[in-house]
Amino acid sequence: MAREITVAGGGIFGLACAWELVRRGRKVRLFEAARIGAGASGGHVGALAPHAPENWNDKKQVQLDALIEAADWWAEVGTAGGVDPGYARTGRIQPVAQGAEARMAERIKAARAYWPEWAGMELTDRPQGALVPVSPSGLWLVDRLTARISPRRAGAALAAAIRAQGGEIVEGQAAPPDAPAIWATGAAGLAPFGGNGVKGQSALLALDLRDQPQVFADGIHVIPHADGTVAIGSTTERDVLDRRTDEQLEAVIDKARALCPALADAPVIDRWAGIRPRAGSRAPLVGPWPGRPGHYVANGGFKIGLAMAPAVAAMLADLMLERRDRIPPGFRPKLRAGG
Repeated sequence: MAREITVAGGGIFGLACAWELVRRGRKVRLFEAARIGAGASGGHVGALAPHAPENWNDKKQVQLDALIEAADWWAEVGTAGGVDPGYARTGRIQPVAQGAEARMAERIKAARAYWPEWAGMELTDRPQGALVPVSPSGLWLVDRLTARISPRRAGAALAAAIRAQGGEIVEGQAAPPDAPAIWATGAAGLAPFGGNGVKGQSALLALDLRDQPQVFADGIHVIPHADGTVAIGSTTERDVLDRRTDEQLEAVIDKARALCPALADAPVIDRWAGIRPRAGSRAPLVGPWPGRPGHYVANGGFKIGLAMAPAVAAMLADLMLERRDRIPPGFRPKLRAGG
């Protein structure tokens, strides 16, 4: 494959695929119709959090492998382009509901079976940190596997690394529709495969807790970032026509402040709303585009795109460059009925 490889889409999947190809010595041109991170990859949250370890499956294994490799992968990106993506493995705290102790014990048992020993999921009645959420049971589930990254800085870091390695990025221009390419075009690109866009909203607070573990409580992520901000998000909404922030985000902010008293007086400095691509299977779509030789798909990151991106990019590069197919069957793009 001596020709230049085209990548369509400047979100996390497109950028990760382009980086994986240029770091393996390929010539790449990435087209982004708007700007880098203009879609779902331009939010605030950046929770690189593992799936619950019960009921283990291929998707959970791929995500685990990506989380384990993330520190080295993002360090290489940052070094190559000179832009810090804001990655750190700071761990996570989750409050335990009253009466859920037995279920948490089973979760810990599953984590010991599938996660590396250093990942360290455990129950505690004395969590460490300045951002401890209220717990009705007086217990918290903690782990050391969970990491954080700044979505916008991650996109900027990947773009800088791609350019530093000789790749080309064209913003404000869509990829030629018939050109063989990796199609990583987010919610707009899901139509041939089914799935749907899901609106999300998040907020950014000015509060410097940069080394503290992140929190997941009552469906809300609270992520301290390296730049002295804390991200809160996100909503999950079916109405994708309204892309503005609204009262649903305000309710999430209020809930986060109630859950984590340390956030009570932190001012909101930014709000975001965007459409996240959710495939019908809820697994990412990775692999050849059925019926279109030379075309490939990397889409459907939904809530785990930032965590999965290094693995998605590596699997697709292995297939394209080495004809080595490691893509799980459940990830393969299938055309929707009548598509």
